Amino acid sequence: MSANQLAITIDDISEANAPAIYVKDGLKPFLQAVKDEVSSQVPDLTTAKGRDRIASLAAKVSKSKKAVELPGRDYLRRLKEMPKVVEVELKEFVDAMDALRDETRKPLTDWEAADAAKKREIEAWVGELRLDPLTISTADSEYLKISIGAFEGIVIDGEWLGDHEAEALRLKADTLEALRAALVKREQYEAEQAELVRLRAEAEAQTQRDRDAEIARVAAEQARLQAEQQAQAERDAAARREQELLDQAAATQRAAAQAALDAEAAAERQRLQLELQAEQARTAAAQAEANRIAAEQRAEQERLAAIRRQEEAVEQARLAEVVRANAAADEILRQQKERQADVAHKSKILGEAKQALIDMNISEELAKAIVLKIARGEVPNVTIQF
Repeated sequence: MSANQLAITIDDISEANAPAIYVKDGLKPFLQAVKDEVSSQVPDLTTAKGRDRIASLAAKVSKSKKAVELPGRDYLRRLKEMPKVVEVELKEFVDAMDALRDETRKPLTDWEAADAAKKREIEAWVGELRLDPLTISTADSEYLKISIGAFEGIVIDGEWLGDHEAEALRLKADTLEALRAALVKREQYEAEQAELVRLRAEAEAQTQRDRDAEIARVAAEQARLQAEQQAQAERDAAARREQELLDQAAATQRAAAQAALDAEAAAERQRLQLELQAEQARTAAAQAEANRIAAEQRAEQERLAAIRRQEEAVEQARLAEVVRANAAADEILRQQKERQADVAHKSKILGEAKQALIDMNISEELAKAIVLKIARGEVPNVTIQF
């Protein structure tokens, strides 16, 4: 039994001294004290006073029990609640330290986020310097010339690009080299195609001339044959008629002289008719020749017209390609200007917002970090209107 326990009685037990009492074997002294008090008295059961004294001692034991148990129960309840208090206290401490750590690192975190965003923006811009090899290989000469001019006009701003300047310069040089090489090949290809078109047109024109000449020759030959056949038929008919006349003359020679004269006159008329038919055959041959010449002239006119149509089609295709190439170049320049204008506009808005924060006695670095965080949508319910 310690000195403190000897000085403390059951009636002195309180919340203040509970930790020193409710320990291993800490309650045995109080139990022994009650036992000593009770056992020191031997009441007489034969008397009413003795029996009352026993009852009084038993009641005192119960009272002493409660006097020790109730403070002990309270102390035990506090001990059970202590882990919860410690847990809450530790959680509040840990949360506060985490918040302090995040707040302490916030300028660096904001700077890292802004730097990453800048790198993404630069990488996106640098990516625009990459042209699809398929687009370069299939583009016409007009588009390639316009693209070369557009890429030659791109300014590589080293201060803005930072570490990406070398990559951007390399991409620009590689793209220009690819475009110029493709232009040389495309111009050679287009020249070859133009020569093929010219050769095809000449071949078609020569074929048409040969076809027209053959048609004229066949027509002339047919006209000549028809004229010769008609003349031969006329000669045969004249010979038959002449023979018939001779036979008739021989049969009627012995007739009157007037009949002979009539026969002679008829023969003369027949001769004149044959001469007229021969002249008509010569006229038909001449007309056939004229028709042949006219057919040749029409064939030449059609050949010239075919050449003109081919040349017009080539010119229209060239003009349409120039229009398409100009439209494509205009679209490239328009998109580039839109991007530059958008970047300038956003930079101006962000700069004005940053200046407004600086005017509120916020450091420039912190003001820049706040504006960029808002622009990226990382501040709830706050936006920047561009």
